[in-house]
Amino acid sequence: MNDLLPFAKKMLADYGEFFPFGGYTKPTGDIVHVGAKSGDRETHKSADLATVLEQSLLERAQGGECKATAIVFNVTIRRGDAIQVNVDHKAGYSAQVFIPYTFDGNAVVYGEVFAQEGDHRIFGN
Repeated sequence: MNDLLPFAKKMLADYGEFFPFGGYTKPTGDIVHVGAKSGDRETHKSADLATVLEQSLLERAQGGECKATAIVFNVTIRRGDAIQVNVDHKAGYSAQVFIPYTFDGNAVVYGEVFAQEGDHRIFGN
C-alpha cells in the first residue's frame, strides 16, 4: 500500500483525480505496479477498471504469482472524497483503507486515515 499511495497523491495534486490502479507483491518480495484498460479512455468508468484490476489480480493470485495485492481508487464516502486502498494478503489479511481528502485551493489536504475489514476477494477467507 505504501508503495502505491505516492502515485495516487501525485495524480490528485496534479489533476484532481485518478483512474484505479493497483499492484502486487511477488513471492520474492518484488513489488509490481499494474493498471487497467477498458475500451475508449474517455468513456470507461472507474468501477469497470477496478473490476478489471481485481480480476487480473485474482488470476495472478490463483496462479501463485503474488502474495499480497492492492487496488487503489477514488471514492466518495460520507465524509467527502477519499482514496480507498483494498489490500489482500495470502495469509488471510484483508482491509479497506480510506484516506479522506479535500482541496484547499490547489493544495490537497488529507484527513485521518481509517480502515475496516476487507472483502477477502483475492485470496478468500
